[in-house]
Amino acid sequence: MKDSCEISVISLGCAKNQVDSEIMLGILSRAGYRIMDQKEQADIIVINTCGFIESAKTEAIEAILDAAACKKNGRCKAVIAAGCLAQRYAEEIKKDLPEVDAILGISGYENILEAVEACLAGERFEYSEFTGDISYLNRPRILAGPAGSAYLKISEGCDNRCAYCAIPDIRGPFRSRKKEDILSEAKRLALAGVKEIILVAQDTSRYGTDLYGKPALAELLYALNEIQGIVWIRILYLYPDEIAEELIEAMRNCEKVLPYVDLPLQHINARLLKAMNRRGGPDEIRSILRKFREKLDGCILRTSFIVGFPGETEEAFSELEAFVKEVRFDRLGVFPYSPEEGTPAFRMKNKVSASLKKTRCDRLMALQQEISAENNRSRIGKIYDVLVEGISEDGIFYYGRSYAEAPDVDGRIYFTALEPLQIGNIVKIEILVAEEYDLTGRQICV
Repeated sequence: MKDSCEISVISLGCAKNQVDSEIMLGILSRAGYRIMDQKEQADIIVINTCGFIESAKTEAIEAILDAAACKKNGRCKAVIAAGCLAQRYAEEIKKDLPEVDAILGISGYENILEAVEACLAGERFEYSEFTGDISYLNRPRILAGPAGSAYLKISEGCDNRCAYCAIPDIRGPFRSRKKEDILSEAKRLALAGVKEIILVAQDTSRYGTDLYGKPALAELLYALNEIQGIVWIRILYLYPDEIAEELIEAMRNCEKVLPYVDLPLQHINARLLKAMNRRGGPDEIRSILRKFREKLDGCILRTSFIVGFPGETEEAFSELEAFVKEVRFDRLGVFPYSPEEGTPAFRMKNKVSASLKKTRCDRLMALQQEISAENNRSRIGKIYDVLVEGISEDGIFYYGRSYAEAPDVDGRIYFTALEPLQIGNIVKIEILVAEEYDLTGRQICV
């Protein structure tokens, strides 16, 4: 039965969700199920959902309904909803989405086989209990991203309790993985040919505080830096008020750790930062940004902001615009505030209209587009190590990323090659053309 049953896993949302999807893929594959890329070819469709903000919830529901259509028009026998939406809205899914045959919350990834077997037997299945156990992260996984790169989750959950965020209620409190477990997984990834590991968590800078009584990310970086085969170590999701000097020193001293700083700031106005329950004010934020740029050669700064948070006046937004002009971030994402039930911000007054939120989003992104184009033009003529990720649709160019681009959220480098290249290898590329987000270049011999 397993040999003839084909399963498709669709991963929505963030990189952390992708890790969980890859673990389910590993469990299913080792149990003998065949994995299909196209859901139309699958007997069972698993959707690992995101439930963080309204747009993510809408995307998840649309994906579920799209998969359900395959039950009517294709070979699909069952739809399984997993992840954040399934955890947060299990009862609503059972009531309003009868197309879903099984529900797996965020503590239920290891139960994917039970869910599949129940579905094949024509039974419904649910595991939405929260246990807090993260030992499932030690299971082998099947990588679903581009060759040569893999995400490595170092902790789960969050204790920050930002006023707008439902993650602590969905994913639970902050829990670090043991250092030895992370190192073991990194070594397995290196043996599988992975050259870039990308550390992810809800808050990477807090790593170790629960297990070891102090931040241990710097110590972890030194250990990861010694693993043979790993060439790049990238860190995402740092929290600004938890950046210790020893972490910056570790990033500078470890030659494999990229000078790429992902530091979601959310705003710069002191009143709004306080209302958001963000620790640290404008002075602290500016200080940490200066330290990164002073101490890390070629430092790339990425951040994200929320516009339209309750009480954001035109003056507060103008302060944010001025801050973006001042700092000139290399990478920047902007999101309209999404009211999430159960969070303190949901009950706040002085709401900003949807139309004004969109206007402010557009204004800030237009400003960043100009900055990004200018920054990219300064890279013309320079030579970068680029991780080869694929071939463009026209078949003329390869594409990939340098240290300055994170996957999924940043631009790409397109380039011509001197000879056929192996996906997942690193080559030297000279930049010839710059656009707002993407670059074009050519391979060179060194």
